[in-house]
Amino acid sequence: MAHDLVVANGTVVDGTGRPRRQGDVAIDGDRITAVSEPGGAGAARHTIDADGRFVTPGFVDLHSHLDAQIGWDPLMSSSCWHGVTSVVMGNCGMTFAPVRPGSAAVLAGAMESVEDIPASCILDGLPWTWESYAEYLDVVDALPKGINTGGYVGDVALRTYVLGDAACDPERRASDDELAAMAREVEAALEAGALGYSISRSLTHRVPDGRWVPGTFADPSEFLAIAEPLGRLGRGVLECAPRFNETDGSTPRVHEEMAWIAELSRTLDRPFTFNLTQMRSLGDHYRDVLALTAAANARGAHLRPQTTPRGIGVLFGLAASTPIDHLPSWAAVRDREVTGRLAAVRDPATRAALIAEGAAGDTSSFDRMFLMQPETGAVYEYGDADSMGAQARARGIGPVELYLDALDASDGTAIVNWPVLNEDFTAIEELLAHPATIMGLADAGAHATQIMDASQPTFFLSHWVRDRGTLGLEDGVRRLTSDTAGFAGYRDRGVVREGAYADLNVIDLEGMFLPIPEIVDDFPGGAPRFVQRARGIDHTIVNGEPFLDHGEHTGALAGRLMRSTD
Repeated sequence: MAHDLVVANGTVVDGTGRPRRQGDVAIDGDRITAVSEPGGAGAARHTIDADGRFVTPGFVDLHSHLDAQIGWDPLMSSSCWHGVTSVVMGNCGMTFAPVRPGSAAVLAGAMESVEDIPASCILDGLPWTWESYAEYLDVVDALPKGINTGGYVGDVALRTYVLGDAACDPERRASDDELAAMAREVEAALEAGALGYSISRSLTHRVPDGRWVPGTFADPSEFLAIAEPLGRLGRGVLECAPRFNETDGSTPRVHEEMAWIAELSRTLDRPFTFNLTQMRSLGDHYRDVLALTAAANARGAHLRPQTTPRGIGVLFGLAASTPIDHLPSWAAVRDREVTGRLAAVRDPATRAALIAEGAAGDTSSFDRMFLMQPETGAVYEYGDADSMGAQARARGIGPVELYLDALDASDGTAIVNWPVLNEDFTAIEELLAHPATIMGLADAGAHATQIMDASQPTFFLSHWVRDRGTLGLEDGVRRLTSDTAGFAGYRDRGVVREGAYADLNVIDLEGMFLPIPEIVDDFPGGAPRFVQRARGIDHTIVNGEPFLDHGEHTGALAGRLMRSTD
């Protein structure tokens, strides 16, 4: 009997770290039914020829904020274009359930303020027919999905649900009854299939009126009480956006934060992942975190610092914010459509005024900004000579003139990247080399007009594996697949083996290329966002169904809700 699908003649990198081998992968229904020698799979109703390509498991992204976008974009782009077949939502304490009836705008406003997803899109794009987290999961389950998704129940929503507006008061301490109520909600969420419990402590996370989000200054004993069901049930993971600095922004408080994180993991005997990047303002704090992680794990904790393979940068473009928004002559034209803005760039009088205004002001920030041009694609590793300031000085012009020239030459498509986290690639290499770190922080769905990091799998494989050779392909694929799938509790995913779910990529590693990000206006109401495609991921298969063919959607929507109870 013919198989439903055979991926034939490829080089299989199975996600476990074992050596690659030539072979066929046979699929029936949603499962892999055989991994054989080339030509050994037999007949198939449909065949994908993977000759000269690598066949890998689908990539698993631990850190997304697609909680809103899933309501109107079943492809969950841009993640889908980078080989991601499963994501985790509800990171950083930011979730949409539980929620009191009539309070949707509160959580939507918090998500907009923290994650730059327009509240109007969130309110219009989701049905908001739930109250409990279990009801929320049922709604997500019913939505059409191109890829798989699961989610954490978030501390911000929990505290808002139980404490109301007072949850944002930094001096507010939850009573025993309130802690018990939140713990009951966590237990109910776990029983319904939540993957775990997430927390926000980051000082960059504020609600619309400027207050820090609930939980930022909570006593850590509260987190232990709320998360108690994870330990008792022996299920679910912990996730946190930590507070590694004091309110002045530059004084580290690494030991204090790591102490409660380690204690929570040890006491509950549950895995705990938290955001970790190099930050210019905090010096080598990431090294302290890695050392404390190793020490804590030696004493029984299960800590996995979550990091990213490249810098996280604020993006500027003609269709979004620009680095010259503050100049008076630009303020007069910034409300125009993109074609009108480009016309202003090319208008001699406006151009001369902008150059003069730029020269009269402080241009030092351009020494940390870098141009991305369409012909060279997205570049993320820089030297001092690559900055816009350095390039302008080399040409004997000002950086504003350099920027206007780039916009003119690219018909307005040039992008400026301003790295703010993980600027130092030596630090990134240290983070990637540590045995406890885990891949994440792609932030897909968030920071719609500020950041575009969903392309991280493509960059990771093309830069660190192919170009640098820092990691072997087998280990690189393992980190994107079985390592992240296993942490999330996604069973039978992240591996190419008989009996596993058929989430697969067919990749052309040598041909991998990242175009520059671009703005599209496809959120509800025509709201803009950055997207980024990829070349080199030839096929993506989700639950046995061919999903993308060279980046184009096949029409299949075979993604599923992933419950911890599955």
